[in-house]
Amino acid sequence: MSTPPRDRILQAALRLIGEQGIGAVTNRAVARAAEVSLGSLTYHFPSQTDLLREALQTFVDTEIERIRSHITRLTDAGVTPDRAADEVEKAIIEFAYGPEQIANLELHLHAARDPDVQPTAIRSVDAYDRLATTILTALGIPDPDRHAPAVVAMLYGLAVRRLATGDTSAAGTADAFRTLLHGALHSERPA
Repeated sequence: MSTPPRDRILQAALRLIGEQGIGAVTNRAVARAAEVSLGSLTYHFPSQTDLLREALQTFVDTEIERIRSHITRLTDAGVTPDRAADEVEKAIIEFAYGPEQIANLELHLHAARDPDVQPTAIRSVDAYDRLATTILTALGIPDPDRHAPAVVAMLYGLAVRRLATGDTSAAGTADAFRTLLHGALHSERPA
């Protein structure tokens, strides 16, 4: 079955952003990379902002669904917090690495400068926070809502580190996650 033009456009935009930066995302370049007409691109995405927002949301939705299915398997297996750290590291290796991951991070940074894209970035970070809360809850971590943003920030930081260094091993992720979980298990809520 052929990929619909709208999906091809989004995939092409993510690849272009990841390979060349947001400045490379012109209607002509995206249409050429997606192998669609310029009219088809503007039909689906009347503005550059629409395309950037939707590309970010599509990447995040796909990544969250992939992570959620992995976590569901682990939760059903009754994973302990200690083993969960090792599983997170394994999962990171399996998840997006390359132009699409770079595009995700670049679009989040771009949102800091573009108020039209920022609401989508906020929704995606909220989705990551909710997913982290679900994971922490399943692991029996007290006050998971308070600790979820730290988990997300740590994983974002490690993603930047991986991409900047070219390290595809995700080395150190399990230790960092284990340290964070240990701290969350033994922390008290501030007064």
